[in-house]
Amino acid sequence: MQRPQAVPTVQIDNEFVTVTEWRFPPGGETGWHRHGMNYVVVPQTTGPLLLETPNGPVTSQLTAGVSYYRSIGVEHNVINPGEAEFVFVEVEIKQASH
Repeated sequence: MQRPQAVPTVQIDNEFVTVTEWRFPPGGETGWHRHGMNYVVVPQTTGPLLLETPNGPVTSQLTAGVSYYRSIGVEHNVINPGEAEFVFVEVEIKQASH
């Protein structure tokens, strides 16, 4: 089944972080990807997201304004199973080189 694509808008990209707003239309997806950095997600919408993972599907219930952290290496496809747009901000943390 072909799903609409989630729309990323990079807001900040510097030596420390990449901040991206993700907008998911109903049924929208990111496509399979592997995170190359540690990251924090700040939901702007309350509701479920469906995660297709190597270990099978997982539904995460997100709450607007309640952030969560994930470590480098996460692999998944993120899907909006809802009937309304879903939005979150992703902050990818770049490793500081000293």
